[in-house]
Amino acid sequence: MTQEEKFVYMTEKPVEMLVGKLAVPTVISMLVTSFYNMVDTYFVGKINTSASGAVGITFSLMAIIQAFGFMFGHGSGNYISRKLGEQDTEEAARMANAGFAFAFAWGVILAICGNIFLEPLARLLGSTETILPYAKAYMGPILVGAPWVMTSFVLNNQIRYQGNAMTSMIGIVIGAIINIALDPLLMFKFNMGIAGAAVATIVSQLISFLLLLGATRFGGNIRITLKKNPFAWNLLPEIIKGGFPSLCRQGLASLSVTLLNTTAKNVAELGYADATIAGMSIVSRIIMFANSTVIGIGQGFQPVCGFNYGAGNYKRVKDAFAFCVKICCAFLIIVSIFGFVFAPDITAIFIKKDEVMVDTVISVGSFALRAQCISLVLSSWVVITNMLLQASGQALWASLIASCRQGICFIPVLFILSALLGIRGVQISQAVADVFSFGISLVGGIMFLKKLGRMEKETA
Repeated sequence: MTQEEKFVYMTEKPVEMLVGKLAVPTVISMLVTSFYNMVDTYFVGKINTSASGAVGITFSLMAIIQAFGFMFGHGSGNYISRKLGEQDTEEAARMANAGFAFAFAWGVILAICGNIFLEPLARLLGSTETILPYAKAYMGPILVGAPWVMTSFVLNNQIRYQGNAMTSMIGIVIGAIINIALDPLLMFKFNMGIAGAAVATIVSQLISFLLLLGATRFGGNIRITLKKNPFAWNLLPEIIKGGFPSLCRQGLASLSVTLLNTTAKNVAELGYADATIAGMSIVSRIIMFANSTVIGIGQGFQPVCGFNYGAGNYKRVKDAFAFCVKICCAFLIIVSIFGFVFAPDITAIFIKKDEVMVDTVISVGSFALRAQCISLVLSSWVVITNMLLQASGQALWASLIASCRQGICFIPVLFILSALLGIRGVQISQAVADVFSFGISLVGGIMFLKKLGRMEKETA
C-alpha cells in the first residue's frame, strides 16, 4: 500500500478487524520471543541449578537492552504513526532514521562498557559465587550483540507502527527458529555450555536485524538510510518523551528482577540461595510468556490508536481500547486457572530432575506462580491503558503507569513483605504490587477516556 492507501485503511476499517489483523502477528512475535527465552531457560536448566540461576541473573541485563530498544522503538514509532495520521510522511521518515541511529550508537556504548565491567555487573545483578562463572559466560556474548539486538527492537516497532505487523513478525520468527535450533547444537554438540546459549541468541538476533533492515525497502515501509544526517538531535526529546514509558516499564523490570534475586538470596535458607533464585527466575519467565500475549495485543492496538488519534477519530480510539481490554481479560482468566492448577508441573519442566535441590526449586517456583496467577487478570487493564496513553502522547501518565507494576508499587512491597514474611513475602510481592498498580492505572485510564469523550464532542 502507498502511504495514502495506508491512511485510509487505518482510519476507516472496522477497529475490531484492524486491531485483530495487527495484533495477531504482533502476539506471535511476542510469544515466539518469550518462547525462545524459555527455551534458553529449559536447555540451560539441564546443566545445573547454578546455571539456571545465571539465566535469571542475565535476564536483568537483557531487560536493560530491551528497555532501551523499546524506548527508541516506541518513541520513534509513536511519533511516526501520529505523523502518518497527519499525512506528514517526510517528518515520519526523519524520525525513522533518527530512532535507528541513536539506538545503534547507544548499543555500542553499552556493549563496550558492559564487557569492561563484566564481573562487577554480574555481582550487582545478584550473582552468588557459584552462579558468577555461568553468569559471566552468558552475559559476555549477550553484551557483544547489544547494538543489533537493541536496533532490531527499533526496526520491529517502527515497521509495526506503520501498520505492517506481518512484516515485522516474519523477521522475529525466523530469528527465533534459528535460536531454538542453535541452542542445543552449540551447548551440547559443540560443548560450549551456557556460552552456547548466549551465542545462539545474538546470532539469531543478528539475522532478525538484517531481515528487518531489508524489510524497510519494501511494502511501503519508510526506508532507513544513513545518508540524511540520521542523528537529528532535535528529534531526540520526542523519542525520549514517547519512549520513556517503555524505558520505565522494561528498565524497572530489570531492576525488579535484580532486587528479586538479591532479596531471595538474602532471605533463603542457608545453602539454598541458588535454588531460590532459580525458582523465582523460572516463574519470571513463565509470567513474561503469559503477559507477552497481552503486550502483543496492546502493541497491535497502538498503531490504530496513533493513526486515529492523529487524525482526530477519537471514538475509534475508545472502541479499539474497549475491544482490547475485553480480549485480554478473557485470555488471562484462562491462563491463570491453568497456571494455578498445574503450577508444580510447569515449574518442574525447567529444572534438571536429578539435581539435589530440585524439590526446593519446584516448591519456591510453584507457590510464587500460584500467587501471581491470582492477580494476573489485572494486567489486562494496566497494560492496555498504558499503551493507550503512550500512543496518544500522554507521556506523564503513561510513564507513571509503566513504572508501577515493577517499580513504584513493586519495590516497596518487596522490601516490606520480605522483611515481614521472609521468602513467602518475596513470592507474593508481585501479586500484591499488581493490585496497587491496577488502582493507579484505573484512575489514569478513566480520566483520559473522559478527555477523549470531550474531544469527540468538540470535533463532532
